[in-house]
Amino acid sequence: MQKSLWSYFTSSSSGFVLLALLVAGLGVGASQQTPGIGKGEWRAYGGDLHGTKYSPLNEIDAGNAKDLRVAWRWTSPDNAVVATQPGLHLNLFEGTPVALDGHLFVATGLHQVASIDGRTGATRWVHDPGLYRRGTPQRLGWVHRGVALWAAGRRVFHATGEGYLLALDADTGKPVPGFGADGRVDLLAGLRRPVARFEFGVNSPPIVVGEVVVVGSFVQDGWLKKEGPPGDVRGYDARTGRLLWTFHTVPDAGEFGTDTWLEESWKYSGSTNVWTVMSADEALGLVYLPTSTPTNDHYGGHRPGDNLFAESVVALDARTGKRRWHFQAVHHGIWDYDLPAAPVLADVTIGGRPRKVLAQVSKQAFVYVLDRETGVPIWPIEERPVAPSTVPGEVLSRTQPFPTRPAPFDRQGITVDDLIDFTPALRREATDILSRFDSGPLFTPISERGAVVMPGAVGGASWAGAGLDPESGRLFVPSVSIPYVMRSRALDPTRSDMRYASFGLDRVPLGGPQGLPLTKPPYGRITAIDLGTGEHAWVMPHGTGPRDHPALASMQLPRLGWPARGFVLVTRTLLFAAQEPEIRGGYSAETNAWVYTARTRTPLLSAFDKRTGELLGELALPANAGGSPMTFSAGGRQYIVVPVGGGGVPAELVALSLGGK
Repeated sequence: MQKSLWSYFTSSSSGFVLLALLVAGLGVGASQQTPGIGKGEWRAYGGDLHGTKYSPLNEIDAGNAKDLRVAWRWTSPDNAVVATQPGLHLNLFEGTPVALDGHLFVATGLHQVASIDGRTGATRWVHDPGLYRRGTPQRLGWVHRGVALWAAGRRVFHATGEGYLLALDADTGKPVPGFGADGRVDLLAGLRRPVARFEFGVNSPPIVVGEVVVVGSFVQDGWLKKEGPPGDVRGYDARTGRLLWTFHTVPDAGEFGTDTWLEESWKYSGSTNVWTVMSADEALGLVYLPTSTPTNDHYGGHRPGDNLFAESVVALDARTGKRRWHFQAVHHGIWDYDLPAAPVLADVTIGGRPRKVLAQVSKQAFVYVLDRETGVPIWPIEERPVAPSTVPGEVLSRTQPFPTRPAPFDRQGITVDDLIDFTPALRREATDILSRFDSGPLFTPISERGAVVMPGAVGGASWAGAGLDPESGRLFVPSVSIPYVMRSRALDPTRSDMRYASFGLDRVPLGGPQGLPLTKPPYGRITAIDLGTGEHAWVMPHGTGPRDHPALASMQLPRLGWPARGFVLVTRTLLFAAQEPEIRGGYSAETNAWVYTARTRTPLLSAFDKRTGELLGELALPANAGGSPMTFSAGGRQYIVVPVGGGGVPAELVALSLGGK
């Protein structure tokens, strides 16, 4: 008889805390998404087109969560491929499934697509486009975040790491005849500059708005040359694959915004792409693009000006691709502060007036709250002076946008007062580490000596995004406090037409004394923000953190939070959250890609009270999550599915339900 995962209660001063034990034989898993309102489905990456990561399902609640059991485990077909090809290395299994009619659809790290019976975990079909037979994709190596559903046409759309858009039959997994050429559209076709296939690809899901499939791209933004692949966003007919429109994220001749690229740098600058997830409002007919940094993402001396539409939210007419409005969060970015996640759309009452808002979380720990029809800020966003650069040829914007509300959800900038101080010795060591670099407030410029950037390149917030409770109007934002050192390095003019760049060890996380973090806790947190008032409702550490470290073990510290990317899932009853493992590795010259290994660290699915932030319980998982959890209903039963594995750990999906199998 299978034991409950939530195995016993422990009394505490704050109430009952549920503690879970790992079930013998439990494997690793992977999956994520949010269901269609009222149907128990999860039809888009964020559950719905609004990116809420919310489900109205309420079968699992604080009273019965202790009875959750493993319903099934699904093993990714990638595991068998890797077993026969030792040269392949999977990065984290980041794919979040979508759910339709009780069936799941997920993209794997090797860019395969699979359909799974939601009740049993049995594989229905696998489509293998065979990328791994042709060599590892550039950029992030073997990783993919998901697929898009077109429920009306019963199609699954998959954009691959080598630059193709595939349309698959949801029932059979076979390419759809009549879509492009044999079910495939070449995304390199029609780009305004020649681009090699290894330079361009996709590792996040497209989004389907009506009968238009909107596709972004992942291109390298740390190039050692002025020219870069364009990050254009395009819309395709969901039936035929015909290109309907192209939006130039770096404006072209005669287009709005070219005057923000001085010295005609719009002619050659690239990137400024949408590598992450998008959201949309079908009622308004708008799709929302969170864009990234231009080439080169740490030096802008060859692209003077504010550089529209980089590091912006851009609202497009989904049918025509015409720009309706834009908001730029960073002018002339050099900090790798690309907008990392889908904007979350919410309907809330502000000052007694119903408002349709968009909440964009950012790496720099701001939430930009805008009217999603017009782009006008809900609360004032002020242009405030920031420091100039000392790097030759770099001319930064004199000001940057600072929201007056909500307050930042994580640490911004760094001074001695922010450093770890559990003991005087730890503070002294941390102070010595910080003194080796330039430091200061948010938007401290990258320098040749090296500047401590806080938040660093992974946030603040990240591609994990935020979740929304539409009933209360609260936004739940997972974030991390990880300072980065960024250094500008002069380049050999015989090898590059860029004067400076940051690469390799020029942009790395900055650790603290004795292997501890550099700053005070919490190192990972979840912040609940009331979108009706802009106030923080509560903040809770996410994860136990390094309190068992030899330097801290005798102090009996509370939860400190782990400095690891967090993922949230919101239901009518609970807030669920999970965290990534400790990740090691980096760029591999052998595979010409980023290669990461995962070290399992307190792998838990945590449940929080949405109103107070109280930790209600923790469910032990076999390994840390690689992506967001999702939930759906099949056969009258609610399931929670968590993607785990990758990085040297077998990739699987783990499904939990009341009553188990």
